[in-house]
Amino acid sequence: MRTAAAPDAISKIGAAVPDAIVGAGTVLSKEQARTIVAAGAKFIVSPGLHDDVVTAAGTLSVPVIPGVATATEAQHAWNLGLRILKFFPAGQAGGISMIKALSAVFRDVDFMPTGGVSAKNLRDYLAVPSVLACGGSWLTPADAIKNEDYDRITELAAEALHIAKQVRS
Repeated sequence: MRTAAAPDAISKIGAAVPDAIVGAGTVLSKEQARTIVAAGAKFIVSPGLHDDVVTAAGTLSVPVIPGVATATEAQHAWNLGLRILKFFPAGQAGGISMIKALSAVFRDVDFMPTGGVSAKNLRDYLAVPSVLACGGSWLTPADAIKNEDYDRITELAAEALHIAKQVRS
């Protein structure tokens, strides 16, 4: 939802690739949640934990993965029944050591770190048992998108997949 084109893009991707499970990130409000789900998003991700977004996702029957950066936020999310949380911004919020600390308390929560994750540290994040997946804008550099260099984006995604398979095999 970082661009006004997001709902149209979600709709077009869903139509072009019907088997894809298309989701939307940077969902900041219940209104955005409604808009993006109406466009075809099957799940939503937020940079932070906001009760209205979580409630809207429940009402719309789509999974929500809100961002947390502190134990207080993680506890609030846990008490809302959420067991998959985005850890954001991972690099600035303590990285792997913070995820391990949170995991010691929230033993049934899986984390999805973003923000500061890259091909250089992806292996280390994925080695943490409570890390479900990682995200990062390194996969879609702004210059590659601007220049329509989809081969580069494909190469970066292939590299990430290779790393993930090595760690998780």
